[in-house]
Amino acid sequence: MDGVITNTMPYHFDAWFKVFREVGVKVDCYDVYKREGEAGIHTIKDLFRERKIEITDKIARRLLLKKENLFKKIVRVKFVKGSRSFLKKLKKNHVVMGLVTGTSRHEMERILPLSLQEMFEATVTGDEVKRGKPHPQPFLKALKIMGLQPNDVVVIENAPFGITAAKRAGLFCIALETSLPKKYLTNADKVVKSFKDLEKIII
Repeated sequence: MDGVITNTMPYHFDAWFKVFREVGVKVDCYDVYKREGEAGIHTIKDLFRERKIEITDKIARRLLLKKENLFKKIVRVKFVKGSRSFLKKLKKNHVVMGLVTGTSRHEMERILPLSLQEMFEATVTGDEVKRGKPHPQPFLKALKIMGLQPNDVVVIENAPFGITAAKRAGLFCIALETSLPKKYLTNADKVVKSFKDLEKIII
């Protein structure tokens, strides 16, 4: 969802940046964007570990709660250019669609309009799996719900962890350069710049 359908990643970054700044940790957009899809608690621990700073589980949970509350206050629903028309064309062509997101169900339902939610045969959110991206569990769960085999499916992703999860699930993955440039997306089977380019392949 984030970075493929909704243009919410800048708000995620802004929330992370402010929360980390309060504890003296500096992050840039690449620190956040390349971890998109990962459970927030892991993002905190990874970034502290990289900077060789110790952090307790209690403090990590407090920072995550602060980040989530700040994100809820500042987020505005914006869409990646071409995403909605692309989904409508897929639906018109009777393509079965599933949504796999690291976002919680509560946030997904708040951010994504019901008209778009209803396009998906299955939605798997970050709080409904024990192991999030880059683990394949979210995609494997979606396959099971939809009754599909890996070779029936194409995954559209925009971040390294999502690509890794898709490939570990045995799925063909096309990456969009909506959040990160191509050099971060090289593990995908194909990389395209926009939905316009993606339509040429899929539709």
